Amino acid sequence: MKYIIIFFILVLLTSGFYMILRRSLVKLIIGVALLSHAANLIIFTSATLTRFNPPLIPQNLGEVPAPYADPIPQALILTSIVISFALTAFSVILIKKIYLTTGSEDTDAVNGSDIIYKDE
Repeated sequence: MKYIIIFFILVLLTSGFYMILRRSLVKLIIGVALLSHAANLIIFTSATLTRFNPPLIPQNLGEVPAPYADPIPQALILTSIVISFALTAFSVILIKKIYLTTGSEDTDAVNGSDIIYKDE
């Protein structure tokens, strides 16, 4: 099972890097989103996965029984999902403003910073 997840991580990483290297700003956002999903899967597989063993301490024991689900990677993944969603939403709004201002979403067309645009 871990080999399948590793394969999907590699596919997400390579496709994310490929999309980042494209000239379109929309493809850049898609590439960043794919890389963030790959990072989430890396954190997910780095934790030891156990089923049906929550990290709860029974009343009569002083510590958690041996095979338990670690809540730290789950919290890290949840935080990463929220941050990547906010980054994606901000990037979409920024690219929309760039497209409305310059009329293009090509990175070569928007690399000039000496043009003053009027805000309408």
